[in-house]
Amino acid sequence: MKPRRISLKDLAEQLGVSIATVSRALRNSHEVGDEMKRRVQKLAKELNYRPNPFARSLRREIPRVIGVVVPDLVTHYYAGVLNGIEERAREEGYAVISSNSHESHEKEEVAIDNFIDLHVAGIIACLAQDTTQYDHFKAIHNMGIPLVFFARTCLPELFSCVTGNGDIAAQEATEHLIANGRRRIAFVGGPNHLDMVRRRKHGYLEALREHRIPIDREIVACGPINKEEMQQATERMLQLPNRPDAIIAFNDIATYAAFQTIKRMGLRIPDDVALVGFTDTDTCEYVNPRISTIEDQANLQGRKACEMLIKHINGDTKIRKEVVPMVLKIRESSGEVKSEK
Repeated sequence: MKPRRISLKDLAEQLGVSIATVSRALRNSHEVGDEMKRRVQKLAKELNYRPNPFARSLRREIPRVIGVVVPDLVTHYYAGVLNGIEERAREEGYAVISSNSHESHEKEEVAIDNFIDLHVAGIIACLAQDTTQYDHFKAIHNMGIPLVFFARTCLPELFSCVTGNGDIAAQEATEHLIANGRRRIAFVGGPNHLDMVRRRKHGYLEALREHRIPIDREIVACGPINKEEMQQATERMLQLPNRPDAIIAFNDIATYAAFQTIKRMGLRIPDDVALVGFTDTDTCEYVNPRISTIEDQANLQGRKACEMLIKHINGDTKIRKEVVPMVLKIRESSGEVKSEK
């Protein structure tokens, strides 16, 4: 049987008392003796019972609310995903509550805990960059709460997910740069333990291997998703005696960190250093030169994640994985594609 949340009725049946007695004991009412309070509260803790603040107003119906956890809500990508989730949820009669983990594992756990307390119908989540242990998500599974991951995922044996084909997109972007004569192509990425980073780096490396271009670890920089640190990594690579002639940037933060660093060092884009980034924002069209990017179709990813979650809320237990294709948009920062003779 599918696991479910523990209710007052479950506690009452196990203790052989009325629901009213359990409710009063959990509220420390003077109408219940101390021994009964201890028994009720001990069992509630053992079974991970959570009170439902919506229970009275909703007359025990499951709230039609979805909780969403994102690492950084101010970025274009996560705002786009959330927009897609909200659109699809609204069409199905659900409301959405979002929480920003600020790339913090601790804040991510708090957000998940809050959603449990609110008795949301299901959760959509993207891992914070420093999340490397997943006990809080395993607890969600054990409680029977539907959850779908997007972009950065974990526990594929337990949860469905929606991702982009970052490996293929990064490979196409690298091949585009190679077609324009670039041979010292750098990669500025995030933490290696994130599956999103691994996918994109894998595509970049595959393109180099296929064209028999040596892989130089000095121009592969994977670290914290932080603008200042990504700027420092870019500057370090551009100060090498044999500096990169092109850069693949893992996301929008890395893209603009690289763009600003190249400009600050007095180098020309794309003449000295070509640039292709992930996440297509309006800003890419307005800077000079305009930046070549990989459009991640964030809105579509959000809609797909919401559709998948609602299926699980409605009883579908099959673990699903959906990959949304990304689109390479060539602009001036990476040069023109050379025609074959």
